[in-house]
Amino acid sequence: MEHWSVEDYKNYENNKQNKKAQRAKYRSYKTSVDGHTFDSLKEAQFYQDLKIRLKSNDIKGFCLQPTFILAPGLKYKADFIIFNTDGTYDVIDVKGFKTKEYIAKKKVFEDKYNLKITEIE
Repeated sequence: MEHWSVEDYKNYENNKQNKKAQRAKYRSYKTSVDGHTFDSLKEAQFYQDLKIRLKSNDIKGFCLQPTFILAPGLKYKADFIIFNTDGTYDVIDVKGFKTKEYIAKKKVFEDKYNLKITEIE
């Protein structure tokens, strides 16, 4: 039988708490690319794909995290907006998990701006 000192037990508990704090909420981990921090690896990979599409002139450009005002004090921040070569644009949200808050904001956004959000899963 193993015996721990009070100090050993405290260290064990502290390490356990630190590991819990490091876990991501929806099993996604912040990832940095080109000085930008993305909420997930999937979002960072989508950004890298957009850079390739831009270099090949497949798209005119893109913006990171455009913010839309839904109502006073209520905003929706998309992951990307893509400016297509034909003059149209796409609002993109890279999703691993759809929260109730996101679902509600998506509905308000689509009703107010008469645009669809393209979800990348």
